[in-house]
Amino acid sequence: MEEPQPLEKKNSKKQGNKGLNDFGKYSGIAFQMVAVIALTTWGGIKLDKLAGFEKPVFTIILSLFGVFAAIYTAIKDFIK
Repeated sequence: MEEPQPLEKKNSKKQGNKGLNDFGKYSGIAFQMVAVIALTTWGGIKLDKLAGFEKPVFTIILSLFGVFAAIYTAIKDFIK
């Protein structure tokens, strides 16, 4: 009498899908971080042009804010 081996096949499929799911999850977080930083920096550049400052005050402030916001959202997503 032969023993069924579907458990091993299911396990290998779950492990393969888990790797792809993790890759998708973490690459999504990376794209989200890039988008937040890019949008805040772009907003800072536009505000500097609108205000007419010689030094990029809003660009520096908003880009730093974007970095901290991106790190916060990434850590929040990692905890989940």
